[in-house]
Amino acid sequence: MLIAFDSTQQALRAEMLLEYADIEIDICPTPKQITAGCALSIHFPEADLLVVKEVIVQERVEIRGIFQQVEDRYEPVEM
Repeated sequence: MLIAFDSTQQALRAEMLLEYADIEIDICPTPKQITAGCALSIHFPEADLLVVKEVIVQERVEIRGIFQQVEDRYEPVEM
């Protein structure tokens, strides 16, 4: 699973919040298939999706979206 952002500030804020919530994350370049204003994305395990959504909503993190990789493309996941 992948979270894309429109600003680096929000990506770094989400990184801090998700690490605090003990979610295993990796910062990675935003895939070219996803149009976003920020070159950074956060990769996380699908098993943590509900907790990730909860943190994003509760902390009002501004994101471009959450995406799931399906073969060679990324599909948006509903918030």
